[in-house]
Amino acid sequence: MRLATRGQQEPALDPLRALRGGSWFGALPAAMQDTLLRDAATRRLAAGQMLFTRGNAFDGIYGVTAGTVQVDTHSESGKAALIGLLGPGSWFGEICLFDGLARTHDAHATSAATVLHLQRDKLYAMLSAHPEWWREFGKLLAAKTREAFHYVEEAQLLPPLARTGRRLVAIAQAYGDLPGLERRSVHIPQEQLGQMLGLSRQTVNQALRELEARGLLRLHYADIELIDLPALLALS
Repeated sequence: MRLATRGQQEPALDPLRALRGGSWFGALPAAMQDTLLRDAATRRLAAGQMLFTRGNAFDGIYGVTAGTVQVDTHSESGKAALIGLLGPGSWFGEICLFDGLARTHDAHATSAATVLHLQRDKLYAMLSAHPEWWREFGKLLAAKTREAFHYVEEAQLLPPLARTGRRLVAIAQAYGDLPGLERRSVHIPQEQLGQMLGLSRQTVNQALRELEARGLLRLHYADIELIDLPALLALS
């Protein structure tokens, strides 16, 4: 590794590194990548700050560059359903692009976060100029649909231990958009993980303790360190 000499500074890390490394964005035509990054505005969010709520009009798509964005929904009684935790590298908000309807869920930052926001008008202008790029957004939506089918299948066919391990890997790998990670920490309270899986906190705690005993993960105060992602994915 080259060290900086006196009076020089190390090159700054690319703030968009996670987005560039995502399987969806990385496979886009170079011109589309350039247009997305050129036209998108950077937004910095405080912990708890809302991006949009269910029923809001479509305002464009988002890509997470730092921090975590939580996607969830609430019933009239106040009961919450946690849909996903989106970390750096994740793109979201594309459903409304296709049907023109209102937002389906709430989205807010769980910690200080930074996102790229490609506003609706700029997005439509881009697609008007390059209609062939609609297919690329279709691929993004299709990948989310596949992930949703996997989730339903796991919920009906797998025991809590396997569901817990596989869901942690899905979160760590940005729900398939950042494959190939060998080791990653996931920041999620056990109660929230239980909401996502439809399991009680006690059941999730038992599953996590068993996975730790097998050496597949390590529990810390603030996060869950995934040690063997392939083994977690292989649970059945």
